[in-house]
Amino acid sequence: MRIGVLGTGTIASAVVQGIAQDGHEITVSKRSRARALALADCFDAVHVGENQTVVENSDVIFLGLMADSAKDILKPLTFRAGQRIISFMAGATLDDVDAMVRPARAVAVLMPFPGIAEGGSPIMMHGEDALVREIFGRRNKVFALDSHADMQAYLCAQAVLSPVAALIGQTGDWLGERVRDPGQGEAFLRMLVASSLAGTDCADLVEALNTPGGYNQRLRLHMEANGMGSALKAGLDALEGAT
Repeated sequence: MRIGVLGTGTIASAVVQGIAQDGHEITVSKRSRARALALADCFDAVHVGENQTVVENSDVIFLGLMADSAKDILKPLTFRAGQRIISFMAGATLDDVDAMVRPARAVAVLMPFPGIAEGGSPIMMHGEDALVREIFGRRNKVFALDSHADMQAYLCAQAVLSPVAALIGQTGDWLGERVRDPGQGEAFLRMLVASSLAGTDCADLVEALNTPGGYNQRLRLHMEANGMGSALKAGLDALEGAT
């Protein structure tokens, strides 16, 4: 495909890295110039151009822009009928994006994560999923959502990633004070959590680790008694209320 990318921040750059060797012709904008040039240096299929050049050279266009500045950036650009737009903007609905890119069509809102650069990443999206699966589905798992409201709920829920990472990091720090190789300790914990959850429902894993008086049960009950569950729900409710 001829793919264009408007905005090359951290996430958009990861997206380009993940598809740059799939035979596409990719044109990225000069926004975040250092990242754009780095991508062009790494991949023969990636070229850098002005925003209008990106539009002219592409049939599928990714919008890696901030929602509050997108309208001003897109307004001077001339899109054409038949172009398909995939937005990475969490704060804009499909209808919002569609109004900014006419006569092109906004077909999907997609929320990638940095892991998309290597593959094996979950991708939550709303809209027409066929194109998203065609571009990303070989290496990643696409979760197609039914509505913008579903997307907003998923956006709140995915924020659990940061506290989980912080929790593993803090546990790694605790372990590192007690063992010879702190780096190995944290690596063990990361692999333990990732591999344990990869193919098992959370409830099933908790039950499997629920040996009476066992280490896992004792620590979980201690954290629940000290407000882990209620703090999590309150934080998610606050995020939902702010959307």
